[in-house]
Amino acid sequence: MDTLRTFTTGSGAEGKLHSLPALAEQGFPNLSKLPVSIRIVLESVLRNVDGRKVTEEDVKNLANYNAKDTGEYEIPFTVARIVLQDFTGVPLLVDVAAMRDAAVARGASPEKIEPLVPVDLVVDHSVQVDFAGSQAALDRNMQIEFIRNRERYEFLKWGQQAFDTFSVVPPGIGIVHQVNLEYLAKGVLEKDNVFYPDTLVGTDSHTTMINGIGVVGWGVGGIEAEAGMLGQPVTFLVPEVVGVHLHGNLPEGVTATDLTLRVTELLRTHGVVGKFVEFHGPGAAALSLPDRATIANMAPEYGATMGFFPIDGETINYLRGTGRSEELCTTVENYYKAQDLFGIPDKGDCEYTDLLELDLSTIVPCVSGPKRPQDRIDVPALGERFNALFTATPGEGGFGLSAEQRDISIPLHLNSPAGEFDNPLIEGETITAVDTDTQLKHGSIVIAAITSCTNTSNPSVMLAAGLVAKKANEKGLTVNPVIKTSLGPGSRVVTDYLDATNLTKELDQLGFQTVGYGCTTCIGNSGPLHPAIEAAINEGKLVVASVLSGNRNFEARIHGSIKSNFLMSPPLVVAYALAGRVDLDLTTEPLGNDTDGNPVFLKDLWPSQEEVSEQLASALKPEVYQKLYGDVDNANPKWGEINGSTGATYAWDAKSTYVQLPPFFEGGSEAGKDVIGARPLGIFGDSVTTDHISPAGAIKPTSPAGQYLLENGVEKASFNSFGARRGNDRVMTRGTFGNVRIKNLMCPGIEGGYTQYFGSKDVPAPDTEIAALGEAKPTFIYNACMAYQEEGTPLVVIGGEDYGMGSSRDWAAKGTRLLGVKAVVTKSFERIHRSNLIGMGVLPLNFVDKADYDKVASLHNATFDVTGIAGELKPMMTATLTAHAADGSKVEVPVKVRLDTPAEVDYYTAGGILPYVLDQILT
Repeated sequence: MDTLRTFTTGSGAEGKLHSLPALAEQGFPNLSKLPVSIRIVLESVLRNVDGRKVTEEDVKNLANYNAKDTGEYEIPFTVARIVLQDFTGVPLLVDVAAMRDAAVARGASPEKIEPLVPVDLVVDHSVQVDFAGSQAALDRNMQIEFIRNRERYEFLKWGQQAFDTFSVVPPGIGIVHQVNLEYLAKGVLEKDNVFYPDTLVGTDSHTTMINGIGVVGWGVGGIEAEAGMLGQPVTFLVPEVVGVHLHGNLPEGVTATDLTLRVTELLRTHGVVGKFVEFHGPGAAALSLPDRATIANMAPEYGATMGFFPIDGETINYLRGTGRSEELCTTVENYYKAQDLFGIPDKGDCEYTDLLELDLSTIVPCVSGPKRPQDRIDVPALGERFNALFTATPGEGGFGLSAEQRDISIPLHLNSPAGEFDNPLIEGETITAVDTDTQLKHGSIVIAAITSCTNTSNPSVMLAAGLVAKKANEKGLTVNPVIKTSLGPGSRVVTDYLDATNLTKELDQLGFQTVGYGCTTCIGNSGPLHPAIEAAINEGKLVVASVLSGNRNFEARIHGSIKSNFLMSPPLVVAYALAGRVDLDLTTEPLGNDTDGNPVFLKDLWPSQEEVSEQLASALKPEVYQKLYGDVDNANPKWGEINGSTGATYAWDAKSTYVQLPPFFEGGSEAGKDVIGARPLGIFGDSVTTDHISPAGAIKPTSPAGQYLLENGVEKASFNSFGARRGNDRVMTRGTFGNVRIKNLMCPGIEGGYTQYFGSKDVPAPDTEIAALGEAKPTFIYNACMAYQEEGTPLVVIGGEDYGMGSSRDWAAKGTRLLGVKAVVTKSFERIHRSNLIGMGVLPLNFVDKADYDKVASLHNATFDVTGIAGELKPMMTATLTAHAADGSKVEVPVKVRLDTPAEVDYYTAGGILPYVLDQILT
């Protein structure tokens, strides 16, 4: 295909590009009507045609894209780069290090295993809010972070020197997606004077934030990212593209967060799982780039693969304002104009599978929760909603308590602030003494966190939070002393403009001191609650709340003791912290009293858009970005003190509890065989998230993972989090399906990682009382699985709708595989988790008739066969699930094999994507 053309770069020189207009002239006259996101993917396919991984037939398929009838072909998408965060990046590096060992074992050079595209890892997931509410919090939390994570950071230092194309942004710089937006993203890249769009995949579901700057990219599991970095195209079924036409203007007092939560509700209701979403129309064009990035960031919450905004003049202004060179900005603009890709389309310019309308003038202030980000609640209705959920059943999203329990109040005495108490990792620190008597009730807020890339990347909402704090301070308001308040900026730029506007001191005065530059509370790194507060919650069995400017609020994610978690804009976080509770109408009830005893209402504190706009000039100063990102390698002195080993292969330490050689290259594939006589590891309902499956958050001492660490000489204070220990399969396998809020229907009425073991082995008793089902032995899921493995008994998992929704957690699939699970049978899967299961050699199956779930969900003591998968596998073929009940009866139901593409069949047949890629490289 003759498509190589020239354009003028920002330097005035001539650059080459693979021209989409030239392709259109070769028999594809409707190409200019394709969604912009599809055309950018098409450019990658066109540029990477090699006749093997990518063919001219692939180009023709996508160039003939029909939004109304997309067909079922696969797209081989070769990305320009990879971004990682450290929770997923460390285990990815562990896997690649193990792959080098496997290559050496097969007689090959270790350097054969080398990333073929640039890989950037941003260390942002490891800082925890151990301390909060004081000026010392930032330094103390970073000190603890380096104590806890030294082994991991030494391993990353080894990776930096071992791989030519692997770089690390050290701790203390910012959150990966904000760093990507402000620094890593280039708009276009170049190789051999051929220019092409900046595209990527990342090992975090919120990689989609980069869609706000017109970059095509999304989150994948680390397993899939490994294949991409080693030269494999990211293959996916041709997607439907849902167009969202935005028009109108946001009303006064409404934030980008409010708009984003409404978009999330709208798109979840419509159904966009596995689809691209493309925003267009005058409302989209009028949004600032940070507002666009906020909406794009939450694509995983509304279920889409992407939430895409095309590149336009606002994009170029943002690149320029964040310190990118004038040459680069001009190159980006000229390139996209040459490709006929520049500008936000208007209604009718592109053809979409479905078209949704959203009038921005209808958006109102809102929150989402208490358990899912799509459950939006208008601010006036939150108190009423909380009260309704209090007595609603868990099946209705409620807490299942009685009305008689509603007014319980537990007295509480604090001898130190809510965010400041002894930590054994840094002995000798001075702890502030207080003498506070208060009380804790249902609905009391105990965590208020300005956190997360979703909102801390957006200057308008961050400045609004500072202005709310300023007005509160002027009126003498204070935050309830039981609340652990924190500010976790997404980058150091936020601190710079809050300092420049004198708003840092206003937030500090209310207790919202900076605690770290990382994800913090949003990913569950909220740190411990004050022991007295935790004790009061447990004593009263209280449904207390957190309020946070995050993107996820799944059960037990924020903190295991907090059952009610609400997402909201940063200024609302401050406002609710002042009110101290969520069971109120914040628009009509006072937040507190001023120094004269007069009630203060939300309207008295809320800044006007004009007030916010006056401060925005401090937020986009190119010289600030250039200074703060000018030398990231040396920006954190503590990083410079870390010494890593050297060499092409890693020297594994058998005593390490952080990094171990994983077993993913041991044994062969069991593909091509039916599964016979499997026991259920667990039977679950709807909306089981990867947070439920994958080990995350704190490690409980009485759990199998906690016991393992104690047996290996690790004291409880040094447990760290599961996320930090993802490089050790021994810890992670023990924690899989161990979430304290997961509900295995095989243990009715019980929450946590427990099951019923029907085998003949002795298994440890669980750490809570569980009724046995017949002859079964209640135990931890891990212990049951190990006993079944000794017996040679395969395992299956049964699940409901949206199984695996949430973050792209590799270990939700890796742990499933290592526990001995052969197949996962559900009503439906979330996209990334299904892909990850295949990547680990676990077979995903869907009930052909979702009603068949009910036929097997109660068969806890049955054995299960999956037949019809022996021999040659084909995409989307049908198999049979047979349940043999203990009474001799059996149930047979058809299931769809969710290997959607030939590439997925290849990965599964090889035993997973890692063995497949190794074979491809070495043969």
